[in-house]
Amino acid sequence: MTQNDLEQVLAWRNHPEIRRYMYTQHEITLAEHRDWFERSSLDPSKHLLIFEVDKIAQGFISINELSFSGVAEWGFYIAVDAAKGTGRQLGLATLNYAFNTLQLRKVCGQAIASNKRSIKFHLALGFQQEGELREQYWDGESYHSVICLGLLNTEWQAVIKGICK
Repeated sequence: MTQNDLEQVLAWRNHPEIRRYMYTQHEITLAEHRDWFERSSLDPSKHLLIFEVDKIAQGFISINELSFSGVAEWGFYIAVDAAKGTGRQLGLATLNYAFNTLQLRKVCGQAIASNKRSIKFHLALGFQQEGELREQYWDGESYHSVICLGLLNTEWQAVIKGICK
């Protein structure tokens, strides 16, 4: 991700269909977004990526390495008008990068419990549900539970073997 991607990523992030599943639900300003990008760009444990299809940006991914033991969290979103299957392509490409390029041991994700689509997406990629943080997140109106998911490198390698058969 570069400065040139900021406005596109911000537009995706602020879209109501994406924003409603984010922990920060207010509309992010361009100034806030720039500040976040500048801070994140200086942190070597953060990887900010743009997913492209035919050289057209279709999604954003964040990989945040949590420790030197090879554990990271990921987050992502795709363009609201992206073609069916784009999310799966993004997931496969990102996890390949995480495990084979960054040499991570584990990738973790979280989803608000009402975001059934994200939970199903993670499970389809081989993630295991590792827990539930009950009433963890307050959206200004009510509390929501958060589902914690994890995928080990060894599990990912088995997923890839199954896809390549």
